[in-house]
Amino acid sequence: MQGLTARLDRLPSTPMLKKILLLTGAGWMFDAMDQGMVSGVMAAIGKEWALSTQDLALLGSAGMLGMALGAGLSGMAADRWGRRTVIMLTLVIYGVASGLSGFAVNFPMLLILRFITGFGLGGELPAASTLVSEFSPARIRGRNVILLESFWAWGWIAAALVAYLLIPVYGWRMAFWVGALPALYAAYLRKAVPESPRYLESAGRTAEAAGIVEEMEKQAGIAGAKDMPESLDSGSHSHAKVKRGGDAARLNFADLWSKRYIRSTMVLWTIWLGINLGYYGFVLWTPSLLVDRGFDLVRSFEFTLIMCLAQLPGYFSAAYLVEKVGRRKVLAVYFAGTSLAAWLFGHAGDPGEVLLYGCLLYFFSLGAWGCVYAYTPEVYPTDMRATGAGWAAAFGRIGAFSAPFIVPVVYKAYGVSAGYVYVFAMLTAVFAIVALVVLVFGSETMGKSLEEISG
Repeated sequence: MQGLTARLDRLPSTPMLKKILLLTGAGWMFDAMDQGMVSGVMAAIGKEWALSTQDLALLGSAGMLGMALGAGLSGMAADRWGRRTVIMLTLVIYGVASGLSGFAVNFPMLLILRFITGFGLGGELPAASTLVSEFSPARIRGRNVILLESFWAWGWIAAALVAYLLIPVYGWRMAFWVGALPALYAAYLRKAVPESPRYLESAGRTAEAAGIVEEMEKQAGIAGAKDMPESLDSGSHSHAKVKRGGDAARLNFADLWSKRYIRSTMVLWTIWLGINLGYYGFVLWTPSLLVDRGFDLVRSFEFTLIMCLAQLPGYFSAAYLVEKVGRRKVLAVYFAGTSLAAWLFGHAGDPGEVLLYGCLLYFFSLGAWGCVYAYTPEVYPTDMRATGAGWAAAFGRIGAFSAPFIVPVVYKAYGVSAGYVYVFAMLTAVFAIVALVVLVFGSETMGKSLEEISG
């Protein structure tokens, strides 16, 4: 369909787009709740079932492995069957598995259900970010995806409330039953969230795509295609070659490593590996390490809540800057800021410094996360966009899986005091390397049509 993508890019933020962002963000929040409740749930389960440290590590790793597999496979599925379809399916998988986890009668059963929960959770994120990115006009695309990511902070806040108010009274099973809500929510989303017009166009369903764009134009009070200037209409970057059929997923994955996209793929995979390794390196182990050093405040509800709230200005500042100075510069600055904050946090000497540098660490790291999600879908064409985003996220989970094992090795090798410093020196180096890779090899996508970037 001529002019469809150009028509999308000239739109303001319509009521439909705002609704999609809000509803998709709610699903994102549920995902964050699961991640945020893990530590409190695992502590309660470990005590009730007398699990060893290795058992608890295995339980946490099962979810991470599920997320990696879910991200990779769901990305390919979203390019074949649609973004909305995959979002609904993964929410159901995640919600049902979480609810069943509350009925687990033994450790092996819980282990399997946590893997399935992770599969659904990991599968939803790349499909959701791709959907929002494809619906958004070029000038606010990055901002919208970062705002989508900001729902992660609200999910962590909700998780902190569940861990503080529900688990002590009703036990760990209640947390999993709360996590079953996404399965019910998916039924509502199915009617409320439309499919991406860019995906529909690439799949040859141009009439459906046109109907969605026309509705958005009507909401914005903008003329339709027949009244568009010829120069704008001819600016469409519609893909003539659409990959569909039995081996579409295989070809799409291979294309990630073609001469045209290998640089983008290598940069993205480096970013995803580094941010997962660094983020989960401090978010999972920091409370235990600080308690070893005598900072008991980290076990308080207030400390957890302050850390969660510090994420919000990180997201909002990144959402503003990403459309003002560009993706590459914002990514580099926020990764560099995370690196500096990690170094300062590793040298914190009193509770006030722990809180201050901890807030800076969450501010910059979550701002960086938002930019990563905004940047990732922008470097690939529509027929392989979700595949590229999904496999980048899947590769990044190697870092999330490895961090819980690497940190204690470094910590124990140098002792309580020096080990703490060396752990955060390692994390400082990880974030610094990612900042350098982005600055040197990253490309700028701000203000460009998705078709212009990847076409």
